[in-house]
Amino acid sequence: MHELGVVFHIIDDLKVVADENQIDKIEKVTIELGEVSTVIPHFLTDCWKWAAAKETLLESTELKIETIPAITECSDCGKQFGTIAHGKICPFCGSEKTYLVQGNEFLIKEIEIEEQG
Repeated sequence: MHELGVVFHIIDDLKVVADENQIDKIEKVTIELGEVSTVIPHFLTDCWKWAAAKETLLESTELKIETIPAITECSDCGKQFGTIAHGKICPFCGSEKTYLVQGNEFLIKEIEIEEQG
């Protein structure tokens, strides 16, 4: 399960952002996760709960996951299609000359903090 390593990487990035911006507490983190990114969302969530509980900065931080659909494009006919539904073969022309346009991303999209005042 590489999700734990992914979570540690996220936490390291969040610590850097928090330090650079003098943030003591992060309320919510939104992750964009591609459908074919190889990261399993419920494993990621479980690892997050365990690892974040050990960090004062993140001990009650909500992790939100937004899924980015996997889209493939055909080099022969130029049409795009859902990767999960059709795999690598174009459903329009039958070509195997296709490439993934989106869906393998793993990005920290947003970090929310409590209003300081």
